[in-house]
Amino acid sequence: MSRFWSPAIHNLTPYVPGEQPQMQRLVKLNTNESPYGPSPKALAAIASQTNADLRLYPDPESTALKQAIAQLHGLDPRQVFLGNGSDEVLAHVFLGLLKHKDPVLFPDITYSFYPVYCKLFGIDYTAVPLDPDFAIRIADYNTPNGGIIFPNPNAPTGKALGRSDIEALLSKNRQSVVVIDEAYVDYGAQSSIPLLQGSHCPENLLVVHTLSKSRALAGLRVGFALGHPALIEGLERVKNSFNSYPLGRLAQAGAIAAIEDQEYLSQTTAKVMQTREDLVSALGALGFETLPSSANFILTHHPQYAGEMLYQRLRERGIIVRHFKTARIENFLRITIGTDEQCKELVAALTEILSVRN
Repeated sequence: MSRFWSPAIHNLTPYVPGEQPQMQRLVKLNTNESPYGPSPKALAAIASQTNADLRLYPDPESTALKQAIAQLHGLDPRQVFLGNGSDEVLAHVFLGLLKHKDPVLFPDITYSFYPVYCKLFGIDYTAVPLDPDFAIRIADYNTPNGGIIFPNPNAPTGKALGRSDIEALLSKNRQSVVVIDEAYVDYGAQSSIPLLQGSHCPENLLVVHTLSKSRALAGLRVGFALGHPALIEGLERVKNSFNSYPLGRLAQAGAIAAIEDQEYLSQTTAKVMQTREDLVSALGALGFETLPSSANFILTHHPQYAGEMLYQRLRERGIIVRHFKTARIENFLRITIGTDEQCKELVAALTEILSVRN
């Protein structure tokens, strides 16, 4: 602590990311990274840009990348906003679109960066309880607010809402922005992006994506938001008051190639969804109860064992999963879907742990 800190810093509790341990032998199932590498076309595109042009600033508007994203989703490039990972995009969203007199609404069990942003930017918020089955109830958000935000599928539960639910939410909430954080949507959920197409694009819907999960580019840091051009203009004002060059040349090149390689995306997400189904079945045979997931992770618990104990015993065996010391889910583990081999190793370790305890 320093006497030179600004007053606002003293009350901040920063977001704690998933652990990145430096262990020689490790099964890493804690940060929802893809178990498969990026598109070979993306790697080739990055390599092609590793040349003397790196001495030059990149295109500050990332024009070619905006065009690629817009073309993929049937949108106008003016509907695309880019940032250094979706976390930076979300930071600009909180400051530029969600800071009003009424509180922002988001679930009580959700992405834990949301309350951090609120405290950083001095935004009031209300955490809306999930229902007893850990689902988001749209009716609970029919109250005055300065904006609504949640992941779909939600994290860390993995539960998803259908597009019709989002439409119903929009119809009841016309006075503020609704932000749908679709970091995990490619693993079996319905995207809200089609609602943004054409002349009837809602003025208050923003959809946020990342290339860190399904496109396996977490190390590149590329995120984007899609919405009405007026919303995007507001985000551009924030970005250009903070960092007018958020994406480097390598990031732009790799992102364009990844966006265009839909075949690779389909192949790898299909593998993850099949492994997810197999893992849930194997855990069920051990007595685990798992929430239905449309993400590349599951939230699961064993009725007879404490979540923290299972987390520690797995860690001792070189298997890292995520444990949250959060009300209602303190006995759950969030497990990233890895390769078939990694998940089999996880199940074998849990089988051993449960047999020792019995």
